[in-house]
Amino acid sequence: MTKQKIAIPQLRKLKEQGKKFTMITAYDYPMASLIDRSNSEMILIGDSLGMVVLGYDSTVPVNMEDVIYHLRAVHRAARSTLLVADMPFGSYNSSVEDAIKNATRLLKEGADCVKLEGGLNVVDKIKGIVGAGIPVMGHIGLTPQTVSMLGGFKVQGKDHEAAKQLLTDAKELEKAGAFAVLLECVPSPLAKIITESLKVPTVGTGAGPHVDGHCLNAYDLLGIFEKFKPKFVKQYSNLAGEMINVFNTFHNEIESGVFPQPEHCFGMDEEDLKRLY
Repeated sequence: MTKQKIAIPQLRKLKEQGKKFTMITAYDYPMASLIDRSNSEMILIGDSLGMVVLGYDSTVPVNMEDVIYHLRAVHRAARSTLLVADMPFGSYNSSVEDAIKNATRLLKEGADCVKLEGGLNVVDKIKGIVGAGIPVMGHIGLTPQTVSMLGGFKVQGKDHEAAKQLLTDAKELEKAGAFAVLLECVPSPLAKIITESLKVPTVGTGAGPHVDGHCLNAYDLLGIFEKFKPKFVKQYSNLAGEMINVFNTFHNEIESGVFPQPEHCFGMDEEDLKRLY
């Protein structure tokens, strides 16, 4: 049975029905193709590609061209999965006009909606983008693009004032027109309060069990990315180890002459071959 692509209004219905959904981060055709064949509803083309795929120490160096390159690859694979494209640092910060222009380009390149980081400071950008007819997912809590201002990759909203600010931010993002709000590295009790306070769905990354949907990176789920492992990640496999074993087996078989075998080779006519000597 072919999976039917979810529409953004359906996410709110899932919330109303108390049904959970998932969003998986991916950056390329093969991975997106596999996710598209799964039951997951959404794929995030995240600016985390800077750290996971390009080897940067943060997401800050990622630009529009980087996101678009990977968005195009994912879009070619994903036929029944809602595509969320991250707006990279610098693509929406300076003005509403720039935010609309860059969000529009992401939709033209295959995204169904965009995601941007921030609270009250990006309300005008969200209003502008939504006003231009482009769906927006908000992102509060740990915002990797401004991690230096947060003092590193730390849980956000742990004290009363910080928690109150995140709750206010979430409500303001909803008022601005965001169709969903991603909560990253937020205490579970706070995520529960925010989720219950919003009509739009929340998506959690390290935000506990009470959010409406959950997002993790495919490379983390599969155990491929080994540079670091966040506390909130559950690895369902250890493909990194298996892949290294495969690479070593290939190398050993080349050294020993086990590979390639005749079934892996192409032949040619014997008479034509003799004429070459």
